[in-house]
Amino acid sequence: MTEKKPRLVAVGEVMIELTRAGDGRYRFAFGGDTFNTAVYLARGGIDVDYATALGDDAYSDALLALAAAEGVGTDLIIRVPGRVPGLYMVETDDRGERSFCYWRDTSPARELFELAEWGRIAERLLTAQMIYFSGITLSLYSNVGIGRFLAATEIARKNGARVVFDGNFRPRAWKGDAARTRAVFAEALKRVDIALPTFEDEALLWGDASPEATVERLQAFGIGEIVVKNGANSALVVTDNNRALVPVPEIVVPVDTTAAGDSFNAGYLAARLGGDIPANAAALAHRLAGEVIRHPGAIAPRSQGAVH
Repeated sequence: MTEKKPRLVAVGEVMIELTRAGDGRYRFAFGGDTFNTAVYLARGGIDVDYATALGDDAYSDALLALAAAEGVGTDLIIRVPGRVPGLYMVETDDRGERSFCYWRDTSPARELFELAEWGRIAERLLTAQMIYFSGITLSLYSNVGIGRFLAATEIARKNGARVVFDGNFRPRAWKGDAARTRAVFAEALKRVDIALPTFEDEALLWGDASPEATVERLQAFGIGEIVVKNGANSALVVTDNNRALVPVPEIVVPVDTTAAGDSFNAGYLAARLGGDIPANAAALAHRLAGEVIRHPGAIAPRSQGAVH
C-alpha cells in the first residue's frame, strides 16, 4: 500500500499571459502566481488542487485542460457563465526583468468567496493538509471575500492544516492603499505557519531594512518557519531552532524572471513535504527557480521546470 501524497490547496487567480517575443509578436500562455506554484508542485509529485473561478469561454476551457494536463486538481475551479478570465501582458528588458499590464477587474476569480458555490470551496479548505495563498490572492477579494477566506483558513488550521503565505505585494493591485494592505496582511499573518516572502516586497510594504528585519517582524506573529527570498543573494531560512543563509548555487542571466519566486516556493514546499530539512529545501528551490528563469513566461517547458 502506497502512502497518500500530501493534499495541498492553492488559492488565487490564473490569467491569459501574453509575452512579447524578440520579433515583436506575442506568445500566448497562461499564468498567475499561485497557479504557477501549483503547476510546479504537481510536477514535483505533490497532490495539489487549485481554487479559483473562471468563465465558460474557450480560454477558460483551455486553462482547465492545461491544469488537468499538469496534474493540478480542477474540482475547486468554479465556472461562471458569461465571464472570461483576466489577461496580462509581460514586457522584459535586456536583463530579463519584467513589467506587467493587467486587464483583470472583471475576472470572476475576484468573486470566488462571494459566488453561490463559495461554501464548497470553504468546505474543501477545512479538510486540506496544506493551504497556499499570496498577497496577490488577498488583493483580489472584497472585505467580505477576505473575511470568509481567512475564517475558513483559521478553522482549517485548527483542524491540522498548515498555512503557507507568500507576501507578493503589488501596489497597483491594492490601488496604492498601503494602510489597507498592511491591515489585511496582518490578519492573514496571524494564521500562517510557513512564510515565503520576497525581501524587496517586504521592504516596499513594511520598510524592512534587511531580511533579518523581515524575519523578526514575521516571528512576532508566531510564524515558526520563514524563508526570505532575496533575488540573486542568499535566501535566509529561519525555523524555531535554526537559521541559515542558503546561497544561490549558480548565478543565471535570466531570459525572464516571471515566476522565479513562484517556482522557488514550489521547490521549497515539495522538498519539505518530502521530508527535507529547510536549508536543503531552499537549495533545491534555488535550482528550480534558476531553471525557470532561463525561459520566457511563467510556466517553463516540462523538461526544464520540474522539481528534482
